[in-house]
Amino acid sequence: MSTAEGFGVEVPSLEQWQFAPYLQWAMQNIQSFLPVHQISRGDRVTEFARRPADLGGLTAAHPWDERTATLTEVMAATHTDGWMITHRGEIVGEQYLGTLQPAGMHLLMSVSKSLTATTAGLLAASGELDLDRPVTDYVPGLVGSGYDGALVRHLVDMRTGVKFSEEYLDEDAEVRLLEEAIGWAPKKHPEVPDSLLGFLATLERDTPHGGDFDYKSCETDALGFVIEGAAGRHAADVMSERLWAPMGAEFDAHVGIDAVGSGMFDGGVSAAMRDLARFGNLFVNRGRALDGVAVLPEWWVDDCFAGGPDSRQAFEATSDYNLMPGGMYRNGFWFPTASDDVMLALGIHGQMIYMNRATGVVGVKVSSWPTPQDAEKLFWTVRAFEVASWALNRGEA
Repeated sequence: MSTAEGFGVEVPSLEQWQFAPYLQWAMQNIQSFLPVHQISRGDRVTEFARRPADLGGLTAAHPWDERTATLTEVMAATHTDGWMITHRGEIVGEQYLGTLQPAGMHLLMSVSKSLTATTAGLLAASGELDLDRPVTDYVPGLVGSGYDGALVRHLVDMRTGVKFSEEYLDEDAEVRLLEEAIGWAPKKHPEVPDSLLGFLATLERDTPHGGDFDYKSCETDALGFVIEGAAGRHAADVMSERLWAPMGAEFDAHVGIDAVGSGMFDGGVSAAMRDLARFGNLFVNRGRALDGVAVLPEWWVDDCFAGGPDSRQAFEATSDYNLMPGGMYRNGFWFPTASDDVMLALGIHGQMIYMNRATGVVGVKVSSWPTPQDAEKLFWTVRAFEVASWALNRGEA
């Protein structure tokens, strides 16, 4: 094996790449050892203005202990590869740590879900996709599976009744079997199909569709196939044409693919940090890109922030998310409190886009947490972005 440049470690095997000492390099170099499909930018690049602000010394309270840390300390303590904050379209803070550079790709994990759900929303806006139609109308390959009877709306809100475990540290959980199906992990379970769609077709239903919120990565992979069925093209190309190019992305992105070329849209997108900020700015700017061009319909942005009539009740019924009291999940985004002004795109190992439409602030963080989930690192990062958000809004930074 060759040596991973700048890290002094060998390029990892499928069994190694999600663990130290390989994880940080792997998160920035997926295309070096796994197949990907490009998400192309367009000819137009939207530009941020710059207004450097003194943010590093802002103090954020610990999410549950009686102690504080500065924004700089929070970022240093949470395995950050890069972070940036924009305020009303201006970059006010941006830092790249370790080997990450502005043009560098970083694996987004489940931030990919927010990009994918937004792409589905754009197809809904054009009339090519009906969120209230059955999933199997768009993906015949799922007829006879647990997705029978599920609506596309149930996918974007994580409310199907499909049986799927998201226990990342359990190698027998479906979330890990999915990785075997797409070739992101060694094949330890011979019965797992060798394609993503084949794996989804094996899933069964164990509760009624449209019930309580139940976070499952498989939902967004099914949504990727819905997008392809509705548009008649690879979902990565649809994302490029409808979202990435129209928002004025600065860099191409890419998504991991299985042996037959299907995209892993639940967590396989890699992108540069500034383009994540461009995406976040769409939601604090009424769907408009940095240059004022309308990209997202206002009704879709409003629907994200407002939620469905029972989104918060469906979320509250799931005890696993009691660290987000009053929150909800809508259209691929998390709402961590009862406020309808702040929403998050989140991915394991510390990926985040923070969007506050009341202050016009977007925060982006890409990370390499050693473990998939870490509540302290997650909520302290949110606190740090919150403090910066309101300081910028008051003109104090």
